[in-house]
Amino acid sequence: MASETQAGPGGAPALPLPPMAWDAWGDPALAKPLSDDIRGLLAAALGVSPLDGDRPTAAEIRLRPSALTGEDVAALAAVVGPEHVSTADADRLPRSGGKSTPDLLRRRSREPQDAPDGVVLPGSEEEIAALLAVCAERRIAVVPFGGGTSVVGGVDPVRGALAAVLSLDLRRFDRLLALDAVSGEAVLGAGVTGPRAEELLAEHGFELGHYPQSFRFATVGGFAATRSSGQDSAGHGRFDEMVRGLRVVTPAGTLDLGRAPASAAGPDLRELFLGSEGVFGVITAVRLRVHPVPAVKIHEAWSFPDFATGAAALREVEQQGTGPTVIRLSDEAETAVNLAMTERIGGEQVTGGCLAVTVFEGTKEQAEARHERTRAVLLAAGGTPLGAEPARAWEHGRFNAPYLRDALLDAGALCETLETATDWANLGRLKDAVAASLQSALTAGGSSSLVLCHISHVYPTGASLYFTVLGAQQDDPIAQWDAAKRAVSDAIVGNGGTITHHHAVGTDHRPWMDAEIGDLGVRILRAVKETLDPAGILNPGKLIP
Repeated sequence: MASETQAGPGGAPALPLPPMAWDAWGDPALAKPLSDDIRGLLAAALGVSPLDGDRPTAAEIRLRPSALTGEDVAALAAVVGPEHVSTADADRLPRSGGKSTPDLLRRRSREPQDAPDGVVLPGSEEEIAALLAVCAERRIAVVPFGGGTSVVGGVDPVRGALAAVLSLDLRRFDRLLALDAVSGEAVLGAGVTGPRAEELLAEHGFELGHYPQSFRFATVGGFAATRSSGQDSAGHGRFDEMVRGLRVVTPAGTLDLGRAPASAAGPDLRELFLGSEGVFGVITAVRLRVHPVPAVKIHEAWSFPDFATGAAALREVEQQGTGPTVIRLSDEAETAVNLAMTERIGGEQVTGGCLAVTVFEGTKEQAEARHERTRAVLLAAGGTPLGAEPARAWEHGRFNAPYLRDALLDAGALCETLETATDWANLGRLKDAVAASLQSALTAGGSSSLVLCHISHVYPTGASLYFTVLGAQQDDPIAQWDAAKRAVSDAIVGNGGTITHHHAVGTDHRPWMDAEIGDLGVRILRAVKETLDPAGILNPGKLIP
């Protein structure tokens, strides 16, 4: 067994490490400290005070000992080769969970921490099938691992009633497997990251165009397993809308799903695995709709006097189908915070209201026509054009917000995000209920709070709401956020929202799944689980109540 410190077997990493920092978001080189002005604003507005002490280094972290036996490791190594198996703490620690605020707070602890008991890097579907058979026989849980970007506990090393838990890292499934330029389809391995997917497709003049905030690190398999939604969803759709086929290895066998662009041959079995979070099988390859790299991109930002006016304008755009690739709206609080941090928008002083961003792509003629149609709708709905610069600035920094969260946590602030979606008619009510529940829960925990919101994805019948909440860390910030999360989740399901629009279910939202899909829906999911994974080894504790 591995020891409790990094001096255990293979104390140095034996495997390639995930690309993100083990105790923060992303690339440490891109981390930015807070300015003195922002620290002063946090102290004045929210009572945030600096934390005592430094964060622990990786060498100071103590992991609970690996529960894998020597026989277990030998059986795994017989499948993939000993060079692709590790029980070293240095390999276990970076795969010990995702990147939610509670995840990052736990990694600041010097108490013993949970981690997978081992890590394995399969290189083929045959190896995955053999690994699942070994793990079923030896009662080892298997957690599929892509980029490790989950913010809802989706890759937590939960073993449940099993003997041990294994992180199954899919990084070796990292190739463009096929491209059909005539049909506009590409097959990508599940371990291909967002940037690598775009690089591989660009070599042939195509792009996928899926840009969630996790884009730089998340993988194609993870996008499918969580029903990811990217920031260009108004133009290209959610990731699940792009999927034309899937290959999935389950303990009961391998499935190749998606024969044609559309079919009436019974229920679409792809839907069982889109959003399944690894509890039914391991996604190994995804066939996706792709499109030519756009020749032109047009940006324009807008200001609206209030959130209700802006939301009504976005609804008109979407219901008329004028064709922006990106359209999003910040509420008054989020706009004010952005103004406080940037002072000016596009060189023009703006004192309030709500900021909206639009982007248009395609050929020159397509992009210009879509821009003009959308512009006419937004002008008629009460919008004031602000020019291209604010939209370009948003696009330039759109993947960087999680780095700010790291700096806020280090400064003593509590910062987290959550999201939901509902019909247009219910949007205002749900937004108010979420904000009120967060503020009430944090006040009860001893902290003032600031709740920011934006519309990030639109549909003809409704939209998503994405919230960022700020407060001051109290004595137990994990418990503090847990109480707020429970309160806001109750408010979401009690006010007509979905428990998750694109962050997935994981462990965090699992208690509210029965309210989302009903008792019969839960029984259906359990029946699928029993059929595909009778030993219950795949990602226990996630998705299914």
